[in-house]
Amino acid sequence: MSEHLFWLADDPFDRLKPLLPNKVRGDDRKVISGIIHVIRYGLKWRDAPACYGPHKTLYNRFVRWSRAAVFDRIFQALASESTATATVMIDSTHRGAHRTAASLLKKGDFRAASDAPGVG
Repeated sequence: MSEHLFWLADDPFDRLKPLLPNKVRGDDRKVISGIIHVIRYGLKWRDAPACYGPHKTLYNRFVRWSRAAVFDRIFQALASESTATATVMIDSTHRGAHRTAASLLKKGDFRAASDAPGVG
């Protein structure tokens, strides 16, 4: 499992550090790495690996920083460093479906594409 963990390297973290709130509450690098890991793999907060700290800390920091527009400042700063002159889009089409989509057929919330036996 450890090969699938995400850890923010020194250089990227040094670029983000000035954009974070000044009030230090533990290891910001570990928390940001945990937040990225949860979002990257589509996990529920409670399923975050323990090496990132308590899942409640990851969730609370994500919510607090979202409300304080910390992530907006980070995205704006990183985008301003780009040499791209056109619109750049970020999308998540590599994600097949939301984790709850697989249970729709079982719950009867979604019709099978075919009525053939064994399909769906």
